[in-house]
Amino acid sequence: MFKDKQIVLGVTGGIAAYKSAELLRALVKQSAAVRVVMTDAACKFVSPLTFETLSGHTVLTDLFPDEMGGGTVHIDWARWSHLFVICPATANTIAKVAHGLADNALTTTLLASKAPVLFCPAMNKEMYLNRLYQENQKKLQALGYLFVTPDEGELACGETGWGRLAGLEEILDAISMALSTQKDLQGKRILVTAGPTHEPLDPVRFLGNRSSGKMGFALARRAALRGGSVTLISGPSEQRAFSGVELIKVNTAAEMAQAVFDRLKDQDVLIMSAAVADYTPEKVAKHKIKKNEDALLLHLRRTEDILAACAKDKGHRIHVGFSLETEHEVENSIKKIRDKKLDLMVLNNPLESGAGFAGDTNIVTLIDQQGTCDRLPKMSKLNASDRILDSVVALMKT
Repeated sequence: MFKDKQIVLGVTGGIAAYKSAELLRALVKQSAAVRVVMTDAACKFVSPLTFETLSGHTVLTDLFPDEMGGGTVHIDWARWSHLFVICPATANTIAKVAHGLADNALTTTLLASKAPVLFCPAMNKEMYLNRLYQENQKKLQALGYLFVTPDEGELACGETGWGRLAGLEEILDAISMALSTQKDLQGKRILVTAGPTHEPLDPVRFLGNRSSGKMGFALARRAALRGGSVTLISGPSEQRAFSGVELIKVNTAAEMAQAVFDRLKDQDVLIMSAAVADYTPEKVAKHKIKKNEDALLLHLRRTEDILAACAKDKGHRIHVGFSLETEHEVENSIKKIRDKKLDLMVLNNPLESGAGFAGDTNIVTLIDQQGTCDRLPKMSKLNASDRILDSVVALMKT
């Protein structure tokens, strides 16, 4: 995710400093080049050797490090970095930056850099809510500095409140957003559906399918990183939505249809990647169905075709459908494009190796209104999402 990205990780003196080692490890694992600068207070909590071992680079703790060539290291690091991440960021360091102070290696390097800066605050709840701290944060935000909102939870002092360092995934999402330069969906509103639907039979059973939601969640993530305002409507799924994406959880096909209809009017793009059930039980048993007979006969009725219904008032909105086919794939998909007035169809066959449910890869064919097919090789679902969104951007320009 962060290949060829150069990040300076600033660690300041809070108990959450130990969590910065976990962040560093995650960044390196995702191919980022990371250098670490620590304040004197941070060294009281975690040894510089820990960060040196994880990053593979000498840690900067002093403005005049003899072992690193003298007194211009902070200038070299300031120019080297694509992004500064201060994690944890104490109230003290944030106050120093807000007032232009440069009295240690970290604040001096920050003052010399033109790279974006992302603060990950962590502090006692009273410090976080203090008016002086809040004013410092607002001042920095007005100047373009980025912040990850801390969590509410148990603090090191034993109290509960706001000020706990944000979770690792939230911080990584914020780093992804800060490093993203492709903003071709800026100002566009995008509605994505994902996952399966569960059609209840009784209080303990349902009819469902094997969809994991990974493709839809990947599409929502990439659309948000490209600047879109994204709403994700998902059936039951264990996937985590990208920070900043509005997540609407539903269970049944009827609930998904209603959620789409309620939010469709103001959208620029609809991407229906959910595996919506085609049939649902006519009746739901109030109690668990007992195993009394050799066979069980279920009476099913068709669910509403969400894309077909949305086509009735399509306007200039771009509609993208997903077609899961195991035979006559292209012919069936082209028919769906025409019947549902789609701008783009994404076809895949779950019987192909690397294109099945729950995997991290997919093999898709993009089909336009003219029936032109672009078969993509096997790739990650994130990369496939980008190829789909490239086509959406191209459609916006026509």
